Amino acid sequence: MSSHRGAAAATTVASNRTAAAADWLADDRDDVEAGRGFLATTDPLTLRDERGHVVWDLTAYSFLDQDAPDTVHPSLWRMARLNRRHGLFRVTEHIYQVRGFDISNMTVILAENGYIVIDPLTTVETARAAMDLVRTQLGDRPVTGMLYTRSHIDHFGGAGGVIDGETATRIPVIAPEGFVHHAVVEHVNSGVAVSRRSQFMFGRRLPPGPRGQVSAGLGITLPSGRISLVEPNTIVERTGEELRIDGVRMVFQFTPGAEAPTEVNIHLPDLRALCMAETVAHHMHNLYTLRGAQVRDALAWSRYLDEAIQLFGDDTDVMFISHHWPVWGRQRVRERIAEQRDLYRYIHDQTLRLANHGLTPTEIADVLTLPPELDRAGNRGNYGSLSHNTKAVYQRYLGWYDANPANLDPLPPAELGRHYVAALGGPDAVCALAAEAVARGEFRWAADVLKHAIAAGPSHATARHLQADVFEQLGYRSESGPWRNFYLLAAAELRGDAPPAATFQASNAEMAHGMDMGLLLDFVAIRVNGPRAAGRSIHFTMCVTDRPDQDRQVRLERAVLWHGPVRIDAEGPCLIAAHETLARLSLGSLTLEGALASGEARIDGEAGPVQELFGLLDDFAGDFSITDPHAAP
Repeated sequence: MSSHRGAAAATTVASNRTAAAADWLADDRDDVEAGRGFLATTDPLTLRDERGHVVWDLTAYSFLDQDAPDTVHPSLWRMARLNRRHGLFRVTEHIYQVRGFDISNMTVILAENGYIVIDPLTTVETARAAMDLVRTQLGDRPVTGMLYTRSHIDHFGGAGGVIDGETATRIPVIAPEGFVHHAVVEHVNSGVAVSRRSQFMFGRRLPPGPRGQVSAGLGITLPSGRISLVEPNTIVERTGEELRIDGVRMVFQFTPGAEAPTEVNIHLPDLRALCMAETVAHHMHNLYTLRGAQVRDALAWSRYLDEAIQLFGDDTDVMFISHHWPVWGRQRVRERIAEQRDLYRYIHDQTLRLANHGLTPTEIADVLTLPPELDRAGNRGNYGSLSHNTKAVYQRYLGWYDANPANLDPLPPAELGRHYVAALGGPDAVCALAAEAVARGEFRWAADVLKHAIAAGPSHATARHLQADVFEQLGYRSESGPWRNFYLLAAAELRGDAPPAATFQASNAEMAHGMDMGLLLDFVAIRVNGPRAAGRSIHFTMCVTDRPDQDRQVRLERAVLWHGPVRIDAEGPCLIAAHETLARLSLGSLTLEGALASGEARIDGEAGPVQELFGLLDDFAGDFSITDPHAAP
């Protein structure tokens, strides 16, 4: 096997050709609907930021014009071709979508006096380009309303490319309850690890091509570019709540805990249209996302979908969603929602049925399959997978422990690897064993054996290159875009031919603006190096010059950081700065020494306690290895 982006092995070719014979792949209904209503596009679709850097480029995916190669699962190839469709599309009277300019869709409603924008994409640059296309084709009208359907960044990050701060004070900016909290917390508290894992999930560091990145399933990939956060001023709190925005009547379904911590679906009764946001997609979604997030509630998700049918099914002629393409026809809409409703309920119920028979998560994932009536094109695992979604249901109810005492206190990977390698006769013997497995097409077994060899000796070149070859074959046969991207980028890193990993910079001023000092100091608490903080006692105050109501007392005791409102009798020094400076200090993009030297911050009183605390904070580079063992910092 080749050591650099090799061909598909014979067993991979056979696996993918067997998958290509599935009856549902012959159904061209999605291909027709994905192109329905096309009006115009930007061609070639290459978008750049103000510095000239490319943030989105669909021209790199021209290879999708050919038939599916042996190095890509045919189901994923089909979805990639559908995701590549781009431009402005008419959904129905007064409703339009820009698709293919980002991983998500921007929906635009032609209202009485202007445009209502639903989900303004991920970045300022892609959103601005989408609105330019809208205005070119439909007319230069103002934005009179904006709506975020959920708290994930691909549905609000581009808001600054659609409206400015002054406009945001004059129009309704609508979001579900808890939007700001979940938007910033999900992207900050575990943001370093999530950012690193997202590089693998979406594959943006992989070169596009039949042996590289093809699609993320939910869309082609994530754009690069500037993230913004225009805070909402109108909050939806319950199902049945109704608003009239620029003459357009909207009825909301509040669906927290389904695809996102907070989310809404929207019915437009006068237009007989239903926005199902991201509670419906044209593939199986994630109950657990590989980038890392809280496990989603499959049962609640299924019940929300059933509720949507009951509430809106009889009064809907078209359904549009935040990714992929619309569905037309009342019966077809009901069927599509019901298929996904039953998909998530089946995964939930059958995982727990098998768990109650004693099967472990790995065993459940290996035996659970969908019945024919659910194993359809719109439920395929191009994004989520049945394997990792069953494990998510198990984790939600039973946690990480499978009840086998051997797994209660396992050895860490490096030590376990040393024992396995010694037992198998040394690293060369392990590599020989793995090579035999590869020759038989047993790639999962080979990957597991080599995992121990790399844990025991991360610098063993043969093990690293052989594992890269194994990951490559597993990626070639993966139906899930994120699985393929994880495998192929890990292979590239093992070979040393991946682009450098971007280090994490928690410095986005737009996101930080939405974080109060309580949220920021919660992240400071995460940065405290507990072993080094043991035995310390630190007390001081943070004074926020432009938000005095957010002044906080800070104390470190028993290696834990706490904070709270400032008491009248508070003593000790005070770190004084504007919110933006304190945010950068908290997130790690500005040092205390730098802030003091530049005059952005000052300390009133003894500087020692403030300096001592900041000296105890870890910095997170975010370029940690995915495959090698890790030592505690």
